[in-house]
Amino acid sequence: MSDKTMSAEEAVGRLESGMTLGIGGWGSRRKPMALVRALLRTGITDLTVVSYGGPDVGLLAAAGRIRKLVTAFVTLDSIPLEPHYRAARERGAFELTEVDEAMFMWGLHAAANRLPFLPVRAGLGSDVMRVNPALRTVTSPYEDAETFVAMPALRLDAALVHMNRADRLGNGQYLGPDPYFDDLLCEAADAAYVSCERLVDNIGTAELAKEAAPQTLLLKRSSVTGVIETPNGAHFTSCAPDYGRDEAFQKLYATTPYGEFAERFLGGDEQDYQRAVQDWRKERGR
Repeated sequence: MSDKTMSAEEAVGRLESGMTLGIGGWGSRRKPMALVRALLRTGITDLTVVSYGGPDVGLLAAAGRIRKLVTAFVTLDSIPLEPHYRAARERGAFELTEVDEAMFMWGLHAAANRLPFLPVRAGLGSDVMRVNPALRTVTSPYEDAETFVAMPALRLDAALVHMNRADRLGNGQYLGPDPYFDDLLCEAADAAYVSCERLVDNIGTAELAKEAAPQTLLLKRSSVTGVIETPNGAHFTSCAPDYGRDEAFQKLYATTPYGEFAERFLGGDEQDYQRAVQDWRKERGR
């Protein structure tokens, strides 16, 4: 039983270039954006990023930090294809492994259970096998003799995820409609860093369960290395029910060249980012 709270800078300070990094959330929903912004303020590069991708992937790709991406998609939801990811991919900035959503999930399940692979039907009969020639198939040893894709484990050096609530021990709670496989990312990683909208005053799952049903207690402290309180830390993605996606700001992000966006919004620390967003809102309201 130990206090695992730390700052975003301390969390990303434990990461290294060349790591395989899992990032939680889904598209433009409950992404650990404050941690991604903190990562962008470091010199860390040459990353293998594993993500149901959104602006986390777009920012890291535009900044040249990704060596390889493993994903099922990269989207901003209301904007179907993440534009900064698309531009980086079109110029061949990184290696891409793109698989079916279910294959991605089973890769996380395999890693979380310390298995080398898991059999899955998804991907059979599709171009997934053609564009990923390293994938293999396995045959059931039972009398059905069915053929499956052998989805390799997506083992992670570290994971970054964002929760609605957490305690100082690392127990994490989501209050929105979907867990987004964040628990699997943490369990698949050697180290997991969890940002949250608010730390509860008292430690323990009983305190977290006062706000919502026990099923919302997604992350166990045994799979969490560090906890970071980051109010509005998923911005500009959604973090329901605390706040929705900032569609206007997301449109700004999507239509602004990365260098210009970074100069205005990513030049300082997280407080500077939040102030810059507020200044932009004031300008927009004039």
